[in-house]
Order: sequence, then C-alpha cells, then structure tokens
Amino acid sequence: MPASGFAQSSSTPAAIADLDPSNVLVIEVDGGPIYVELLPDVAPQHVARIQTLAREGFYDGVVFHRVIDGFMAQTGDPTGTGTGGSGYPDLPAEFSQIPYERGVVGMARTNDPNSANSQFFIMFGPAASLNGQYTVFGRVVAGMDAVDAIKKGDARRNGMVTDPDAMIRARLLADLNG
Repeated sequence: MPASGFAQSSSTPAAIADLDPSNVLVIEVDGGPIYVELLPDVAPQHVARIQTLAREGFYDGVVFHRVIDGFMAQTGDPTGTGTGGSGYPDLPAEFSQIPYERGVVGMARTNDPNSANSQFFIMFGPAASLNGQYTVFGRVVAGMDAVDAIKKGDARRNGMVTDPDAMIRARLLADLNG
C-alpha cells in the first residue's frame, strides 16, 4: 500500500470510528496498516512519549529486531540492536491491571522497571508472566493480520531477526487525517 494512501478515511476500519484520532497510532508495515488504540488513562507518560516520537517521525524505517512466534514482536530501537532509544529521558513505570493478551502493546525496558524509552512490543498471544511487570500503553484494534505477518526471528537467538521487517512509518491518525 503506498505510504500516502494508508490512512485515507475511506480505508479507515470501523473499529476505530468512535476513537479519538489523537489516541490512535497507525503503523504502516508491508502487510498493511496496524491501528493501535493508545490508552492515556492507563499510561499517560508512555502515551505522550509515543505520540511525540510518532509526530517526529522517529519510528519511520525502524525494524522489528526481536520477534518471537506466538509471543511478541518488538521494535522502536533506531539502532536495530535492541539497545537503543530516543534522546529523551527514560520513563517511570506505569503498571496496570491490564493483562498481556493478543494485541496488547507494551513498553520494552531493561531490568530496571523505570527504563522504558522508545521500544515497544505487540503481543501475538497471552503472556501472564508480563502482567504488572511492563507498562501497557495500547492495544491493536485493527490490523492484527499485519502483525501476524511480521517476519519471525530465530528462537535459538531470543527472537533476533535476520533481514527484519520495518515500520514504514508510524503516525497518529489525527495527523494523517488533518
């Protein structure tokens, strides 16, 4: 799908019709658009960071560097190594009671709960071990087929991906339609 055409209102899924367009992140990948409802009532600082980075074009061309089949797809590191972040300070944890299930989007971090920065992951399936341990900031409301199509990594290498898929671009729906 061409970069200029993925957010046309005629192709916007009905699932997001009643959502605030400033709280919908549209991630374009080769498999099509992924629509993520952002949850500012759950994780206000993390949502604000994602909104800022999307508006800056930070995520454009960033790869899914760690993808574990049946578990999750991780992205948001401009270096593609899993060790990079933005120039902004790390964020304090905003843990919630939202369980990690298929389509939930959470912030990646180091062993320090207050180290989330720009990296995030989208769940392929449930993972109760993550509940209350990583900040949930969104959920996929349309486009899980595109998430499922992201190239998977080598399980023997903790999901590291050779020649990984990338986010073509990520923007807020409000910025695309306005």
